[in-house]
Amino acid sequence: MSETGASYAAAGVDIEAGDRAVELMKEWVKKTRRPEVLGGIGGFAGLFDASALKRYQRPLLASATDGVGTKVDLARRMGVYDTIGHDLVGMVMDDIVVCGAEPLFMTDYICVGKVHPERVAAVVKGIAEGCVLAGCALVGGETAEHPGLLGPDDFDVAGAGTGVVEADRLLGAERIRTGDVVIAMASSGLHSNGYSLVRHVVFDRAGWTLDREVPEFGRTLGEELLEPTRIYSLDCLALTRTTEVHAFSHITGGGLAANLARVVPDGLHAVVDRSTWTPGAVFGLVGAAGRVERAELEKTLNMGVGMMAVVPQESVDVALTTLADRGLDAWVAGEITERGERPTGAGMVGDYAS
Repeated sequence: MSETGASYAAAGVDIEAGDRAVELMKEWVKKTRRPEVLGGIGGFAGLFDASALKRYQRPLLASATDGVGTKVDLARRMGVYDTIGHDLVGMVMDDIVVCGAEPLFMTDYICVGKVHPERVAAVVKGIAEGCVLAGCALVGGETAEHPGLLGPDDFDVAGAGTGVVEADRLLGAERIRTGDVVIAMASSGLHSNGYSLVRHVVFDRAGWTLDREVPEFGRTLGEELLEPTRIYSLDCLALTRTTEVHAFSHITGGGLAANLARVVPDGLHAVVDRSTWTPGAVFGLVGAAGRVERAELEKTLNMGVGMMAVVPQESVDVALTTLADRGLDAWVAGEITERGERPTGAGMVGDYAS
């Protein structure tokens, strides 16, 4: 038996590496600062001045938490750690904006097998960049080292966010009416859902490697699969400021049908015209390489649509112009009907939600 006493370091936890990671991430966290944030990182809690909410008549706080699933495995394999932060912010803050809430602040949790300060800082850099795109502050977080539970290069990320919306401007199913129009907003790719299926198809069934050049993508397989999640928060808020919006739907796990159904009230039907867009090449590749049926793809992946807005007919032109001015590809994809009623437009081939 060794005569040397046990220590935290001997057990695999490097406190000094954790401290260095905090120092490296400070500059990125500072870039997300909002005027309501008090202090900096390093405290036991992040502080946000709630007196800023006094301008609201009846402020409702919206909160959400999420991770990015098995997409972190691809980041680890490729040694690319910053883009995964964009994914995390998109998953959290785009859930919050669905009800019309303005994102306020976010915290993160990074769990690693071994602290590599530069890697942790790169993850936080991506989260901070994502927070800037969502208009929220990164007020704190936690980096946990779990030797023996995770391998030295393994890691996972999660986050939680808070937003605020005026009670009488809360969006959702109760606002939707017959004749409303469904507007689709293009995704940047797979986003952060369905990667267990994708990894099974491309690695286990097709036997491809991440450095494989794919002509349809114009880049490698790994680069395509690691494409960051598009963050729609500010785009959605811009819509609520410029025109009337009844609801948003964030297209994540479960696909378009399941997520759109979450904002359609009882008695109404959302019918989406699949012919109004062509999913990107990555969706076809997953389907073909794994011989995945279309129905399975649609209930697992976003199929090229990352967010949907439900607006009254008279808001359509302004909504499309607003999104185009912001550089976001969007189009009319369907409409709200009475249950059992079917639109007569050409190419209307079925229900995505009911």
